[in-house]
Amino acid sequence: MLGPSKKYIYTPTTSTEERSLPVSPSSPANRAVAAFFDVDNTLIPGSAVEVRFFRFLWSHGLVGPRAVLRSIGHVLRHAPPLSVHPLRERKLYLEGLRRSEVEPLARRFVRDNVIPHLSSAATQSVQRHREAGHAVVFLTGSLDFLMAPLARHLLVDQVFAATPEHENDRYTGRLVTPLPYGTGKRDVVHRLAVELGLDLSSSYAYGDSPGDVETLQAIGHPQVVNPIRGMARIAQHRGWPVVKWD
Repeated sequence: MLGPSKKYIYTPTTSTEERSLPVSPSSPANRAVAAFFDVDNTLIPGSAVEVRFFRFLWSHGLVGPRAVLRSIGHVLRHAPPLSVHPLRERKLYLEGLRRSEVEPLARRFVRDNVIPHLSSAATQSVQRHREAGHAVVFLTGSLDFLMAPLARHLLVDQVFAATPEHENDRYTGRLVTPLPYGTGKRDVVHRLAVELGLDLSSSYAYGDSPGDVETLQAIGHPQVVNPIRGMARIAQHRGWPVVKWD
């Protein structure tokens, strides 16, 4: 379900002014152009959508202290110091919950608690990509059932997100591999380039953290949005434009 999209980049100058960089239409010779968007803290400023959804589930009594303790224990057993990577690989708070119960809640949560907080600049960027005939793609480590309703709202063409494993309608707490994070995101980009005939040198990518570096490197027009965890320094070193979307 990959389709056209379009793009608009603006980067902060040394003053309070902003500089508009127009988006080019799809490249010649029938080569397609894509715009790859990270979601957490890029399209949706602030804390991760999944973190907010966890709080939502907590408020509805579907998860509690036991789920938190199990997740913390998993991190302590499997993570090097200061790493949260095990939480990207396992979603123990979902273990045992019914998919048929969680996913309708997720759609309601996104409608009421995520879409109203979309960055207006991000929304405009997605819209301009679509108008330019670019394929718009979500490339995110967030959960697929949280990304699907957001993608429908923004008319996004394709979503690559973390997919929770389930058996007999109940989540196992594991994720289907490979995960769309770091090199996993880059691999998706290269695979789509082959499948769709993308011109990566004319394509665009947006991300906020070191987990997006491989994707940004693979694209001709990288954009760092709301940088975190040293990403501003990485962008400066590589000469990538940086923008604040809120």
